[in-house]
Amino acid sequence: MRRRLPRARATAAGAGRRRVPLGGAEAELAARRNREALDATTLIPRFVRETPPAPPNGPTLFGRRHASPLLLAPIAHQRLFHPDGEAASVLAALAQGVTPIVSSLASTPWPQLRQLAEEEPLWFQIYWQGDRAATARLIDRAAQLRPEAWMITLDAPIGGLRWRLWRSGFRLPPQAVPANLDPQVPTQRTHELAALLALAPTRDDLAWLRDRVRQPLLAKGVVHEADAQALARLGYDGLVVSNHGGRTFDAAPASLARLAPLAQAVGKRMTILFDGGVRRGSDVAKALALGASAVLVGRPYVAALALEGAHGVARCLRLLRDEYAAVAALL
Repeated sequence: MRRRLPRARATAAGAGRRRVPLGGAEAELAARRNREALDATTLIPRFVRETPPAPPNGPTLFGRRHASPLLLAPIAHQRLFHPDGEAASVLAALAQGVTPIVSSLASTPWPQLRQLAEEEPLWFQIYWQGDRAATARLIDRAAQLRPEAWMITLDAPIGGLRWRLWRSGFRLPPQAVPANLDPQVPTQRTHELAALLALAPTRDDLAWLRDRVRQPLLAKGVVHEADAQALARLGYDGLVVSNHGGRTFDAAPASLARLAPLAQAVGKRMTILFDGGVRRGSDVAKALALGASAVLVGRPYVAALALEGAHGVARCLRLLRDEYAAVAALL
């Protein structure tokens, strides 16, 4: 399907936003580890072989062939970066054959995104809402997106210690607040350990969620083999190996360092996706070589969104696809 992308709207406010980095948690070591691990990993080409048939463009995930091994990571508050927000990124991704994963914290109403996508597939990312009743209400409202797959984020039950952001005095502007959340869910205002722990889902909660969601269900933010195996026993369909881009827990290992161990731990029982530091086509190839079926792209498309709206996101994704094709040919 050919899609017409809206022309980018440059604004003075947008130009100012482009100078603000997303940053990470605490000393931002985990964010740096993601890049260092990818940079330190090499790929060994093979030459003396029979010419293989052309490989498919992308993987088959949950019964559908994808046009590329890229997925659009769920990123919150996208109207913070561009007035069109999630509408621009969803439209651009679908124009490039990339499936968008819509965030619970989207700043654009979900019905608008479903209308833009027409009949094209969307995935949805769940943040646990503190208890089952509130999470059930979130799932019921998100059902209007008709998600092809659902993904619960496990590695951010509370906000990370983002000192760079706090020192800047940043406050979320009105146009970027979540447009779809239940106002009954209280915001995090406690620093007591017991109260903070109560905000995270338990294993029984995750089993309840598996029973509640009938479509394919993935868990994002998994970095330990035992957690991967436990989720497989609960019937989860996939994992996203991720440390939340280094934005939540600064002592976390690099996502790439945990990819092969988790892929080996669950074998073919689960679909393995990768998230964390992807900036170029060779990063995609490295993640696929270590066991991922596809990768999530995050910060690059947000930077492109801030710079040039939907056209920027489309060009970012096309560049990554073209780079990956060149790397695959060289391999």
